[in-house]
Amino acid sequence: MNRAADGTRRGYFTPVARGSAVTRRGWRTLCRSRCATGEVALNASTLWWGLLFGSIGMGFFIYGRKQRAIVPLICGVALMAFPYFVSGTAWLLVVGVVLMAVPYFIRT
Repeated sequence: MNRAADGTRRGYFTPVARGSAVTRRGWRTLCRSRCATGEVALNASTLWWGLLFGSIGMGFFIYGRKQRAIVPLICGVALMAFPYFVSGTAWLLVVGVVLMAVPYFIRT
């Protein structure tokens, strides 16, 4: 690692700008402050559940398109898109299960 004139480390992942919030407080403090302000904190379970619901949504979408059924098509798009907007794992599970159950109860 290279050292800047003020003694801070400079590398590939470290910002070069002197006096920035990241160099003064560090990456971990910045992450904690962003997570506390409501930005998304991803963990492994959120990523895996999002991948699972997105895959099921793709199946619903393909089925709805081939069968010309609007409810599975819309639920498939919703299942693929909603993990981007729901941040908590519990809410991700609740919304995903509800969206997967909608085509079963609403048949046109």
